Amino acid sequence: MNKNDIITLEISGLTSEGNGVGRFGGQAVFVPFSAIGDTLECRVQKVCKSYAYAKILRVISPSPDRREPDCEAFGRCGGCCYRHISYEAELSAKEQSVKDAFSRIGGLEIPFEPIIPSAQTERYRNKAMLPVAEIDGRAVCGFYSPRSHRVAECKDCRLEPKIFSEISAEILEYQRKNRLPCYDEQSGRGLLRHICLRQGHYSGEISVCLVVSEQTGAYGELSKLLTEKFPNIRTVVLNINREKSNVILGNQEIVLYGDGKILDEICGVKTELSVKSFYQVNTPAAEAVYRKAAEYADLRGGETLLDLYCGAGTVGLSMASGVKRLIGVEVIPEAVENAIANAKRNGVGNAEFIVGDASDIAEKLAKRGERPDVVTVDPPRKGCDRRALDAMIKMSPDRIVMISCNPATAARDVKYLCENGYRAARACPADMFPRTGHVETVCLLSKLNVKQHIEVELTMDEMDLTAAEKKASYEEIKEYVLEKFGMKVSHLYIAQVKRKCGIIERENYNKPKSESAKQPQCPPEKEAAIRAALEYFKMI
Repeated sequence: MNKNDIITLEISGLTSEGNGVGRFGGQAVFVPFSAIGDTLECRVQKVCKSYAYAKILRVISPSPDRREPDCEAFGRCGGCCYRHISYEAELSAKEQSVKDAFSRIGGLEIPFEPIIPSAQTERYRNKAMLPVAEIDGRAVCGFYSPRSHRVAECKDCRLEPKIFSEISAEILEYQRKNRLPCYDEQSGRGLLRHICLRQGHYSGEISVCLVVSEQTGAYGELSKLLTEKFPNIRTVVLNINREKSNVILGNQEIVLYGDGKILDEICGVKTELSVKSFYQVNTPAAEAVYRKAAEYADLRGGETLLDLYCGAGTVGLSMASGVKRLIGVEVIPEAVENAIANAKRNGVGNAEFIVGDASDIAEKLAKRGERPDVVTVDPPRKGCDRRALDAMIKMSPDRIVMISCNPATAARDVKYLCENGYRAARACPADMFPRTGHVETVCLLSKLNVKQHIEVELTMDEMDLTAAEKKASYEEIKEYVLEKFGMKVSHLYIAQVKRKCGIIERENYNKPKSESAKQPQCPPEKEAAIRAALEYFKMI
């Protein structure tokens, strides 16, 4: 293939980004906005060593999954990538993408449950972060085009509540009337950078945040206009971001109206939300995910639950009634303030929330001897920090429940945990972001050999004990247990387990010198690890 070649492709798969995949001359060709079962005439746009990209020129034979896109911004906007296919086909593609990531990246074979569909596929988002730009002399907002920071105007996004479009239109009209400049990323000049809107799914309360490049009094009148026209607006905040970067929110905030917060509810937990609070954008879908996470956590009432990357505390607080103690960790101070207020608001007295990076706090908890029975972890798209994973492993909880919005980093992190004493027991994809390429995954990891061991019935006449003793040295057994389970075991413990398994040691080997001498006994978890080593070396 060469660039600009015209080729015919049959689409046989979909990537996690929503691109169709066909093959030409044995090479993979990725085609945006195609569907499995399409036969297409395409123009090659880019050729790499082992794959290529192409653009649809003509649909020769459409897939049965294909639908007419119902948004004028589809294709220009970087939000939706599945609006051209049926929702059933989208769910199938997302389910397969999660399984492929865990198999290809993690090398894991996990029992997967069927994907949980979203109850809503339209108008489900409770939050919008809309970049603002000037196009042809007009102030507009919308979304970035794919793989760019070029704003594609979108007057009414079908993923957001209708009222968001009405509020943003009012803000843009104010911007035009008052000749206020929109921010330009290239030059770093201009004032209004983003319009950030959030609405409580159950409460209906709305927060408006205007992200500006400098402190200004230009929007004081706008605050009054908005709250008079839209009674559901409970707060208006000015966020000042002076940095020339693509980070949306700055560190300084000025509250123009209200107290900077709105209220909502998720899984029965009354929740306070500030501008910077992490909160899932699809509330009913998030509730389904949290219910699945609680099912995996299998709480009995006496556990200590550690909730890493806890945000406003919603995951942990939804499970607080089922545990003895809850510890939440989050790096954003405002979110922790929300979490503390949420615990108080819901009458939760067994919760502690700590400000700090998940990896740092997890290490501190491990050093002070905190051993949670269950860890829930809901990291950002980049996944868990390695130090956070190591701290979890060191604290050795019985179960880890991971909620992830990125199957690739989830597979990577689950693989690491499985290499360090855990087993991926179950997983379930969930569609929290219909029509987009994103998919959520809930995964349960169980500590190896915690109340799980293989009962082996041994008869002495079937064993060649002399041969068994020759199969692995004490040092080889120690090395295996350390590498596989992260545990250090002594010669004494190995000898005790070998005797229990019927492997007879030399007389007086590793035995106390007197009958009355007290000898430390091998703990159950180390015994299980040593037994696993003996099985590995075919000694039992």
